[in-house]
Amino acid sequence: MINVGISTFPTDYSVDIAILANNAENLGFDSMWLAEHPILPVDSKTPWPGSEDGVIPKKYADTADPFVALGRASAVTEKLLLGTGICLIPERNPLILAKEVATLDMYSKGRFLFGIGAGWLKEETDIMGGDFAHRWTQTREAVMAMKELWTTVESEYHGHYYDFPPVYSFPMPTQRPHPPIYLGGHAKNVFRRIVSWGDAWMPNRTTPQEIEDGKKTLDRLAAEVGRNSSEIGITVYGVEADRELLKDFESAGADRAVVSIDSVEEGEAISQLEEIASKLL
Repeated sequence: MINVGISTFPTDYSVDIAILANNAENLGFDSMWLAEHPILPVDSKTPWPGSEDGVIPKKYADTADPFVALGRASAVTEKLLLGTGICLIPERNPLILAKEVATLDMYSKGRFLFGIGAGWLKEETDIMGGDFAHRWTQTREAVMAMKELWTTVESEYHGHYYDFPPVYSFPMPTQRPHPPIYLGGHAKNVFRRIVSWGDAWMPNRTTPQEIEDGKKTLDRLAAEVGRNSSEIGITVYGVEADRELLKDFESAGADRAVVSIDSVEEGEAISQLEEIASKLL
């Protein structure tokens, strides 16, 4: 049966993430994924891709830091996998981010899943110092730099966006060589990126047919470079709590589906969690 995870935007008015994580583990969910938006520009012309009117939901401005929240969740769980869904790589310094990832992986005893993306909100990326026009190039370079930090005692990297001499960066991640890297989105080159330097595909707002087509592409590209495509995971993000739909996604090649919990207070959040569990688990 396909694994089922949950996602949410943790805020100061929604359920304590520790309570949500503990209940999710007890109910049998396999993972919990938290979103990231460090800031939300007051004046933004970029439309939100998740709706026809383009209005960005309030929770995007309200969300807490995912790494701090996942660290809290790790302390009250033992088996629940903990993921970023997604971390906005161009908006972070890879030297600091590599340490945050490794520290969380260490304290969770190897339960971290590194969901990443390049972002869609230009104004946010600009404010945070990212190169929006070339954000995937920047993202790849950041990941390459972090892989050096995670795997080499005296790590160095020399690129266009990031350039540093030999440094020590500890702790090393518990998972070796590093936590799996899940690439979000439907970008034109996402499959080549996954095969080249990623570990899994994590599309949002997709269909079983798109998953089936995407898996065929991943299989073909992996074969071209001599990589075993069975090692590349597919997690479907933002799925409705529909058992038949999950069966279709599983048949199409997905190994995990992630269902959203609203940013609401404890009683309502646990009610939603239990309802999803009753339908899917």
